[in-house]
Amino acid sequence: MSSSDTPTGPSTVERAFHTALYDSTDASLDTGASLLAADSAADAELARRGEEFVAALWGRGWQPADVVGVVRRELGDAPVCLLAELIRAQAPRDRVRGRRWRDQLAQLDEVLAEAPPRPDRFSHATAVLELYRLLLRLPALEPLQDAPPHRSGRTNAAGGSGGSGGSGGSGSSGGRMLARIRALLAKAEATGYPEEAEALSAKAQELMAKHSVDEALLDAAAPAPDAPSACRIGVEPPYEQAKAVLLDAVASANHCRAVWNEPFCFSTVVGFEADLEVVELLYTSLLVQAQSAMTRAEAAQRAGGRKRTKTFRQSFLAAYAHRVGTRLAEAAGSQVTDDLLPVLASREVAVTAAADRLFPDTVSTRLRGVSDEAGWTEGARAADRAQMRSRPRLPSE
Repeated sequence: MSSSDTPTGPSTVERAFHTALYDSTDASLDTGASLLAADSAADAELARRGEEFVAALWGRGWQPADVVGVVRRELGDAPVCLLAELIRAQAPRDRVRGRRWRDQLAQLDEVLAEAPPRPDRFSHATAVLELYRLLLRLPALEPLQDAPPHRSGRTNAAGGSGGSGGSGGSGSSGGRMLARIRALLAKAEATGYPEEAEALSAKAQELMAKHSVDEALLDAAAPAPDAPSACRIGVEPPYEQAKAVLLDAVASANHCRAVWNEPFCFSTVVGFEADLEVVELLYTSLLVQAQSAMTRAEAAQRAGGRKRTKTFRQSFLAAYAHRVGTRLAEAAGSQVTDDLLPVLASREVAVTAAADRLFPDTVSTRLRGVSDEAGWTEGARAADRAQMRSRPRLPSE
């Protein structure tokens, strides 16, 4: 039996990658996309390589929500659907992950449900190569430990079981609810119409009421896990610095540490699991209230002949974050009794040690762009009116 000695040469995907992924010019992107568009037999390998890129990101400390956020900011909504397909296709071959990871995968199902029809082959190939370019250049992040499961069973808000490995009211439905609330806030921030902003903020408040901070407080009554874990919470522009300060204040008041990653628009919060859930929900609630209060304050300013300005909003949110931090610190301190001091001390040591391991080098950041007196005054007033639920005392066992 004879065979040819002629080498097969690089595949279409390899040639397209060599052309487009390691050369950032538009011309190279077009050339690579043309190669892929002309060879439908390359589709399977193209998808497989994308799944490999996704798996490599998990090994570099990224999580699904982190990557989705970066892709949406850098490339827009359409490539997020391509990314969601890759993540979902790779998931069955991935190792077993924790609840937060599963929540993030569940949110991808909603993205895929709203995916637009696939465009022509050249446009699709171009979008895929742009996505792969971005995935390849993402640096390593601090690896987060999966949160340990809670030791006590609870029921979810509907009265049913929390599910295998779930955590009651803060399971996948909770993750999707938080995502919906943040999406409404983003739309309210982006619109130029006050009436629409008010309506979007009101809807966010309605959703927040259905999934209130009380859901997370149920978790705080459960026995604490043996060690702190960590999660990432999005801190999206605009006015991201003031939002990061607000999140830091909420985290500190709930015995957690927050470290802001400005380039990638999130903060990593380190703490015990029940505390992390309180932080995520309370931060979201306070953002909802801030957005609604800022919309009303702007309407009053316009009625007085003043136009909506960026400096007003920046100063408003900075004052809001500062005053909320003061209120939360006072409320947290009022609940500390002598019998809780040893518990608080041991938890603080554990959280600080975990945070220092993840982030051995951090720097402090000062608020910038706070120059509008009216915005500061209105933001402080809104913070005084903000509703805050007192967290229960820490268990003494």
